[in-house]
Parts: sequence; structure tokens; C-alpha cells
Amino acid sequence: MPPPATPAGAKAAAPPGEEEPYGLSFANTNESPMFRPAAFLAGLLLLAAPAAATEFDCMIEARQMVEIRSSVEAVIESVNVRRGDTVTKGQVLVTLESGPERAGLALAESRAQNRGEIKLSEARLDIATKKLKRADELYKQKFISENARDEAQAEFRLASEELLRARENRRIAELEALRAKEVVALRTIRSPVTGVVVEVMRKPGEFGAISFKDPIMRLAEVDPLHVEAVLPGSMFGKVRRGQKAIVVPEAPIGGRYQTTVTIVDPVIDAASGTLGVRMELSNRKRSIPAGVRCRVEFL
Repeated sequence: MPPPATPAGAKAAAPPGEEEPYGLSFANTNESPMFRPAAFLAGLLLLAAPAAATEFDCMIEARQMVEIRSSVEAVIESVNVRRGDTVTKGQVLVTLESGPERAGLALAESRAQNRGEIKLSEARLDIATKKLKRADELYKQKFISENARDEAQAEFRLASEELLRARENRRIAELEALRAKEVVALRTIRSPVTGVVVEVMRKPGEFGAISFKDPIMRLAEVDPLHVEAVLPGSMFGKVRRGQKAIVVPEAPIGGRYQTTVTIVDPVIDAASGTLGVRMELSNRKRSIPAGVRCRVEFL
């Protein structure tokens, strides 16, 4: 039996098991023929459009926070920085009272520079050397006894040992001066990092204790910064060390900054099913403050 005729102007139905490409229908006879290619192209673009990049929450933190304490118990003489100041590594931050220590250093340096004992021993050795030389000549000519020559040799050995002892004493004095210098250096507290002063807790005249409860000040190293992100455990293996990422700090900081992944935790937290990732963000101009929330997109 022949198939029913298709009405004039109507689109023939697709054979069973076949569908029109990309779900697009061109059955409307009122549409212009130019619409069909445009609709077809639109479907292709829709299917080819990539999924939106996934972003994750993150936090921008200082590279490290350092609490400055005294290694000796002494009264603070001066504090050379204030909150918000920029400091460089090795810069003097605090000086402690060190009168007796400086006096001990001066005494030790004076002893180390004293050469009187060495010169005296050298003069005695020179005389003993000449005596021994004459005694040897006279003994060969039978003018003195063997006992007299032995005495000259003994004097020479004693003078040599005295010179050696004088030099050893001077070396000990130099070491004592070095020790006294290090004791004085403990009274000068220097910055261990290049960063900024976050807080100053002690003032001149107060006691700089060595307890962990009493820091003198707190510093933050802000170049480079650390960007910490907590990702779902499903990202394990998708984020690698050395991978690039884009960090976008929240308002009012804003901007887009490229970072590099430096740490990917090798263990997923079982309780939360999350993975910790750290990135390093250059901050040479100090334009990005620490403690800012952000979003990160891995490239």
C-alpha cells in the first residue's frame, strides 16, 4: 500500500530511528529559507561553547608572621620602628641596655691588642739564642764545661716555651674579646626578614623578657604573599605543583594576578573531603595587603 501523500507545503516526516540534526526543526513553512542555515549555525555554536571556568575561594596571607623577642633579659633602651614601618633584613629594631657588657668588651679588646708579653718573651729568646750559640763555640774549643753548655741549652728551651705561652695567651684574649662582642650583640635586636611592622608591644624602659608570652613586636613578610585555597578532594591530581593560576582579590583591591602553585597537599582531609593548595604571589610594590579574601582559577 503506498504511503499517504504529503500535503502541499508540508515537510516530510523523518524516517523512523532518525532525528533532525541538533534538534533543530525547519518545518515552519512561513519562515524564510535564509533562517535555516542561521539556526543551524547557532546550534553548532551552542554545542561548541566551553563550560565556564571553575573558581574557588581563597585567602591571601603573609608569607610568615614573626614575633620578635629578646634572647636575654634586660631593660629596653630604644625601639627604632613604629607600627606600619617597612623594615629590611638585618635592620636594628630594638636596643637593650648593655653598659656592663660594653665595658667588658672594651677590656677584652684591650687585652687582645696587648703585645707586651710577646715582645718580652721574644727578647728573652733572642738573648738565650745568642748565649747558646756562644756556648756551643766555646765548648768546641774546650773553654767551658759540658755543664755550662747544657745550662745555655736549657735557657734557650725555657725562653722558647715562654714565647709560645705568650702567643697562646694572646690567642685566648682574642677569643675572649670575640665572646664579649657576641654578648654585646645580643643586646641589639635586628630584623630577621624584610617586611612590615604589624604591632609594637613594648616601649623603652620596659623589661624585655625572654618568655614566649612577651614579644616586643610582630613583623609580617609580605613579599611574596601566600595564597591558600581549600579545594574539593576531586581536584586531587588536577592541580599540580608549578601550575599557573589567576587570583582575583575581592573589592576594593580587585585586579587579576598570575600566581604559581608551590604546594599541593599529598593527603586529603578525610573529615571534610578537601585538599589544601598554596600559591605564591609576588608583591614587590606592596599593593596587595595580607588578609584579603579572593577567588582563584587554575589555568
